[in-house]
Order: sequence, then C-alpha cells, then structure tokens
Amino acid sequence: MTVASAIAEASIRPVASAKARRLAQNAIIDTLACMVAGRTDQSTCSVRDAFARPGSGGEALLVTGGKSSPMLAGLINGTAAHALDYDDNFLPGMSHASAVLVPAILALADLEKTSGSQLIDAFLAGLQAQAHVGDGVGQAHYTAGWHGTSTIGSIGTAVATAHILGLSVEATARALTIAVSFASGTKGQFGTLIKPFHAGMAARNAVEAALLARAGMQARHDILEGEQGFRELFAGDPQINWQTQDILAPTAHIIETAGVMPKRHPCCGSTHMIIDALLDLAHEHDFVADDVKTVDTLVGIANYRNLAYPAPVDQMQARFSMQYCVARALRQGYLGLSDFTPEAVRTFAGDHLLGAVTMQSYSLDDECASPQKLPHVVTITLRNGQVLQRSRQFAVGTNQQPFSEADRSRKFRDCCDGIENASEIYGNLQDLDTAGNLKILRPLFR
Repeated sequence: MTVASAIAEASIRPVASAKARRLAQNAIIDTLACMVAGRTDQSTCSVRDAFARPGSGGEALLVTGGKSSPMLAGLINGTAAHALDYDDNFLPGMSHASAVLVPAILALADLEKTSGSQLIDAFLAGLQAQAHVGDGVGQAHYTAGWHGTSTIGSIGTAVATAHILGLSVEATARALTIAVSFASGTKGQFGTLIKPFHAGMAARNAVEAALLARAGMQARHDILEGEQGFRELFAGDPQINWQTQDILAPTAHIIETAGVMPKRHPCCGSTHMIIDALLDLAHEHDFVADDVKTVDTLVGIANYRNLAYPAPVDQMQARFSMQYCVARALRQGYLGLSDFTPEAVRTFAGDHLLGAVTMQSYSLDDECASPQKLPHVVTITLRNGQVLQRSRQFAVGTNQQPFSEADRSRKFRDCCDGIENASEIYGNLQDLDTAGNLKILRPLFR
C-alpha cells in the first residue's frame, strides 16, 4: 500500500466523537469569521480584480460578493480567510489548515443540499490528512522555508474536497497525488500581500485536484514517499518517514490530540506565546508601558525567521514584527484588527517602545537536543530595576489553554462587524452539525 492510499483510507473514516465534531465546528465558524473580516483586504481585492470578472460564470459564492467557478471561489475565499493572519494554526501540518480547508470545501458544496454534518466530515478528513502529510516531512520542511499552508495544505485538503464530492478511497488517493504537483509557496513571502494568496492558491489547488481525480486523471501512486517525490524534494527530515501501518492504526482524531489553534491576536502566530506571556505579567504585576525599559524575547528558529520586520512600514509587515506587536500589546493590553491598518501602522510604527524590544532564537543545537518544542520566553526590565520573566509552552487557543465561549463569540462579532444580525448568525452556527443544509451561511456572502 502506498502512503497516499493509506492517508486516504485513514482520513475518511467516520468520526463519531462529539468532542472532535464540536472542535471542528468551532474551527469552521472561526474561519468563516476570518474570511468575512478579510474580504476587503488589498490581497483579497487584488485576486478578485484579477480573476473574478463579471459574468465569468459559476455557482460558488464569493465572500466579496457574487458567484464564480469553484476554483475561483477557493482562490478568493481562501485568500480572504488568511488575509489578516487571524485564522487558526495547525502544528502537525505546519499550516493555517482551516483557511485552506473551509473555502475549498465550501466551493464544492451545495448550500441547498449539503448538510452541516457533511461539511464537518470533510473538514475532519482533510485536517487528518494534513497531519499525516506533515508527519512524513517533519519540522525540517517548514524550517527550510516552505510555507506549509500552501504545500501540505494543498495536498491534505485534496482529501477534504474529494470527500465532499463523494469520491471513492481510490479516487481520493489519486486526488492527493495530483495535488502534490501543485504544492508550492515559500516563507520568504511572509509580510507581503502574496502570503495570504498562498492559502487561496492551496484551496484552489485542492478543488482542482479533486475535480481532476473525478474526471479520471492519473498520477504516480508513490509520489509522496518515492524517488524524486514530495518527501525527497521538500526538505524531509532524514530521521523520519511515513509508516503505513502507523497511518492506518486506529487513534483519536488529530483535532482532539494536537488540535487547531484559533488566534487570540490578529498577527503572526510566532508572536503569540510572547504576547500572552507579556500580558500575563502585566496583569500579575500591574505595570504599564511607560514603566518598561526593555523587553527581551527568546523564540524558536523558525519563529525568529518568520518575524523579519523590526521596523514595519505597512500592515502586512506589522503582522510579522515582534517589535510592533509587543509595543502595541503593552500600550493597550490587547491587539485588535484596528492595530493592523495602514493608518495604525503610520501612527504607531514610530513608537519608541519598538526600539526597546529585542528578539533572539534558540540555537539549532538547543532545538535538536530537546525532545519537545522549546518554550518562548519574555524578560521585562522595568525602569525601577525590577526584572520579570515568563515562559510559555502554549498560546491561548491551544488545546492546553482553549478559547472560552466568550473568546469565540467576541472574535466572531469583531470579524463580522458590519454584517447584519451577526449575533443571530453566530447563534445559528452553533447547530451546524445538525443543520440539514448550509443556507445559514448565505448572509456571510452578501
């Protein structure tokens, strides 16, 4: 059995766990909110203006308004979902998993006929597949500079799109192998408008891969593990490889064990443990920004490389600036969507606090020697000489420190500000798994 066949068979098994289905529902709702919030971003508008010409045809809804083909719906809605970097993280796939999965599945769904449970089933299948694909290349893939959202995301999400189309296990495996030829996208684009396009590109890729598989397209069956295949070419960790027996072994779904991580802050996830630790200290010791002399941060190597803009000049760079994010969080005790607009960056990028923030990373030897992910550490020196330090292994939003219901509803309302009856829509979405169709989503696309 090839790895692709094993992933297809394992990922599309029915998931009955109430916990797994609830977590999937939460992830879908969070992603829909992020998609709405990102619909007017420049990255989304650029994709819409380039491709979604009036009269282009198709029945798939666009979050920017109107309809188009499933491929363009995946492309535009996926870009919108990731545009503000507020969508969830998924460590096993080294990806923004849901920003690819949700737009791709919806692009092929029929809002009148597809049930909420079918949507959740497809989401869970694609998420598990992304985890399995990520397992075979390991962290070395991401550290080398590949953007897992657009590489692993393209491949794993093809399982979800095949599932929503009702394809067989064999056709699902073919969709996965076809998607390998689409996988691309580098982290060197972080901080630019093309970065959210990676999520849209991956969603479109997954749609196309499933449609091609349904039409009978063939690809090499062992393209994941074979010579000149995905693992060999995409910086796979030489210490690990896929084992089909492990993929097929019955285990709890990945959303219950590793989980997806909704974001508390609308910026790069590489800043989140530091920001959470900083806010913990401010709450416990009751200091304010003007009391702070320096803020020293220690993060992982990949995180350090992600945060390349100590002096950001626009909102995209600000989302990938430890200095900007820390300074704004210190000033007001939180970060919101309004902190990452062109006007906000022009106003706040000159804050002298940015110069008080330093960032260092662990060494490669440190990371290789640790059996688990190393914590992120923030050290604050106050002007009175007091030194405060806090480390965090997990950010708020992880399974270890999950969002509260208040966190989820607050974020939905923030993202959907301007949508009529947003609170009512949020309430209706709580019954997504039992909904007979997806018509409750339609107001989000107006």
